[in-house]
Amino acid sequence: MRAAINRRFGTWRGLVRLLLAYGELACGRLRPFQLRHPEQVRRLVFVCLGNICRSAYAEQVARAEGLACASLGLSTTSGAASPQAALAAAQRAGVAMHAHRACDWKDFDLQPGDLLLVMEVRQARELQRRLAGRSDVQLALLGNWCAPPMPHLHDPFTLSDGYFDQCFLRVQQAVRRLAAALPQVRAAHDARQGQG
Repeated sequence: MRAAINRRFGTWRGLVRLLLAYGELACGRLRPFQLRHPEQVRRLVFVCLGNICRSAYAEQVARAEGLACASLGLSTTSGAASPQAALAAAQRAGVAMHAHRACDWKDFDLQPGDLLLVMEVRQARELQRRLAGRSDVQLALLGNWCAPPMPHLHDPFTLSDGYFDQCFLRVQQAVRRLAAALPQVRAAHDARQGQG
């Protein structure tokens, strides 16, 4: 039982946080973290704590899909590399992540039209506080695009290879569904490439 939980949800804590997030979703408390104006999105910005596992992987998947994208960490060291376990999990999924380097929130340049996609409800609330009502960017939970929705994508850092694979599979699914839902983000990427 414990091994199955660790493989699917990371830890007992990961399962509990997911269940709590489902409760908040059911009673409407996560409404502020749903995408309201998809037509305004010009770039996807993936956000987690350290920008070395989940958001780093999401950025590489989005880049492979031809999307305008970036990623950042809410509390990290800019320039830090991803851990070997994350690199290996990405490689198993056919995604190269070796060139990724973390970017801290304070070093990141937000742009109008950014959609910030976080992994956890508590990260969404912290980012909402930091944005202080900024109206030219939007904020959502990346797991909303999983099927079924996963409002909490638990951090795989230091956890098992099995959970890394499960987490990255969910992230990949969400990013690909986003790509289908927001075709203008691919167009924005193509336009930027054309300018370069």
